[in-house]
Amino acid sequence: MTEEEKRDKDIVLISLSQSKLLEPMKQTSYNGGYLFLQNIFHSLKLDKICRDIQDDYKFEYDLADVLSRLIYSRIIYPSSKLSTFEDSKSFIEQPTFELHDIYRSLDVLAEKCDTIQEFLYENSKKVVNRNTSVLYYDCTNYFFEIEEERGNCRYGKSKEHRSLPIIQMGLLMDGNGFPLSFVIFPGNENERPSLIPVERKIIKDFGITKFVVCTDAGLASKENREFNIQKNCSYIVTQSLKKD
Repeated sequence: MTEEEKRDKDIVLISLSQSKLLEPMKQTSYNGGYLFLQNIFHSLKLDKICRDIQDDYKFEYDLADVLSRLIYSRIIYPSSKLSTFEDSKSFIEQPTFELHDIYRSLDVLAEKCDTIQEFLYENSKKVVNRNTSVLYYDCTNYFFEIEEERGNCRYGKSKEHRSLPIIQMGLLMDGNGFPLSFVIFPGNENERPSLIPVERKIIKDFGITKFVVCTDAGLASKENREFNIQKNCSYIVTQSLKKD
């Protein structure tokens, strides 16, 4: 082992010829920046979660490979699923899946969304400090370049004031600003009823029973306040002095 360690410290020289022409249409450079994200991906054991899901569904493509590429590309250069697949080919490690595998995996990820969030929270506690004594919740929506409603994409009040179908998302963060849980709901629904189901999920699945939830005035309904004065829960909410 000592000899191997000494050999690993040898200086390696690479010779390049300026007169040699590169083959056309052949990739000669690769993106290695995603390796920092890969370290986080494995630290959170997302690869293990994907393997467990894959064992249940018995499909052939590597779900961890698909999910990791979707995450890396979303952070490095957000784009469509087709562009994500093409961009993955610029990584040092080439994708082991095809484009149609990405579309198939989305249904699986959506179905196992709650399970992934639960395991991700447990694994994240070993990587970062999770402050769950104070929780922040807010909602936003995303518009789609379509003219007809489809699934949860419904006509509603868009943040961008666009007359296009939207989908709504509620995000719950812990006191340190790390995402804790999220929920997706139709664009034509009011955001206020979305808070209690998210809280019930973290109480039941995450085991978080004592917290103070902070929201803006848009989520300050009577039902939400009553729910957050039970047991060890409480709330802080924006309130207009004029309306008081």
